[in-house]
Amino acid sequence: MPVKGVFAGGRASSAPLVGQASEPTIFELSVPGRSAYSGRNTEVPEWPIDAIEAHLRPEAVELPEVSERDLVAHFTRLASRNYSVDLGAYPLGSCTMKYNPRFADQVAAMDGISGVHPGTPENGIQGWLEIFSVLESYICAITGMAAATLQPPAGAAGELTGLLLMRAYHRSKGRNPQKVLIPDSAHGTNPASVTLAGYNAVTVPSGPDGLVSVDGLRQLVDEDVAGIMLTNPNTLGLFETEIVEILELVHSVDGLAYYDGANLNAIVGIVRPGDMGFDIVHSNLHKTFATPHGGGGPGAGPVAVAEKLARFLPGSLARVAADGSLGWFVPEESIGRVHGFYGNAVVLARALSFMQYLGGDGLKRMSELAVLNANWLKSRIEDSYFIPYGQVCMHEFVASAANIKKQWGVRALDIAKSLMEEGFHAPTVYFPLVVEEALMIEPTETESPQTLAALAESLIHLAELAEGNPEVLAAAPARTPVRRLDEARAARKPILTEDQRTG
Repeated sequence: MPVKGVFAGGRASSAPLVGQASEPTIFELSVPGRSAYSGRNTEVPEWPIDAIEAHLRPEAVELPEVSERDLVAHFTRLASRNYSVDLGAYPLGSCTMKYNPRFADQVAAMDGISGVHPGTPENGIQGWLEIFSVLESYICAITGMAAATLQPPAGAAGELTGLLLMRAYHRSKGRNPQKVLIPDSAHGTNPASVTLAGYNAVTVPSGPDGLVSVDGLRQLVDEDVAGIMLTNPNTLGLFETEIVEILELVHSVDGLAYYDGANLNAIVGIVRPGDMGFDIVHSNLHKTFATPHGGGGPGAGPVAVAEKLARFLPGSLARVAADGSLGWFVPEESIGRVHGFYGNAVVLARALSFMQYLGGDGLKRMSELAVLNANWLKSRIEDSYFIPYGQVCMHEFVASAANIKKQWGVRALDIAKSLMEEGFHAPTVYFPLVVEEALMIEPTETESPQTLAALAESLIHLAELAEGNPEVLAAAPARTPVRRLDEARAARKPILTEDQRTG
């Protein structure tokens, strides 16, 4: 029977892009075998009595009697044990765990944003289609690309999408190269994505300066190279100064250059991957553009491409139809969907609101402050920790506790655990693998000078404590709700159920 529904939305020409939803659009479509839905009041279907009774429990559920006050206190205590970017510095290198402004939460909560079913016909989501269209144009402007798909729900999903686009490009030319080049300092997801896409990962060595060795790369480039995956600035927080020559080498064998956007927060408004010569770019909206992340989500990893790859993009894409309205479009040689429906849409709306709120100058200032904060903090602690690469860094840097371990037996892990008792989240440790006892620190642009100074003092204090009382750091943390775990045992015999814990 016909199904009627009311969904927020409106035509692109009349509905505001970010603001109150327009008047509801009523639509009607035929869905066989469905009960009627009319207006905002759902009619409960009349199920047969025997169907209901077949699923009833034979006895009542035993639930504890708890007062509202005790229940609130219980969950409040649990919440207070969680460290977050709302409480203090979260210098988790390579993750860009920065404070996300509350106005993005307000945007995400709007009825016209969050209350729309993904199966709504095009004429009922004109406002959403305009959000997609404008955001795509902004991403292309920021990255220097020609077109983009908003579907990938995370950075790793963006990597796989980019590699599938790479394969589609080569196959369209009758080629089937098998190798993808990856620097030895790359993110661990890069070789995993390469393998998942059916390619063979080939490691490119770094030079003594922490940058890609051009001579080493030259020896690896041949006709079997499909492309290269690079992060710039790289995982050490260093900008690849010879990036143009690197990409020209790859392009000389018709290879494609993939830009891992994990570190995009360092260069927005300053330099564009497309201008460096990249062909494929993924952006972590949940790192750079106003969505909190961690614990598995939420996220979004749009992939933007050069003009020659646009025909392979995953559909559907928001495009202007013949009648002037916006509709869904699937490129002729699309690789197909890479995520259900149209991606993590609310994350996309948050990103657009963030971009529009800051504007071009504000986004550039964002990156400038991220770089400034990282360099200030690095210079502040370099007398206490070994800095393997001393040149000016970008948004993050890698320090090493190797000197402290050699002298006093205190590891990078001990420093990280002890930092939790100082009131800060721990940095990334033991990554990238090219640095011994690595402490990978990314302060982000949202930390104040006072917070950065306090973080620096804590790191210096712990280095001093390692000399006089190394046993204190080895036992840390001692004042947190959960003490230090046996990492080896936890990995080999994880407790996954309540029965295991109590048994």
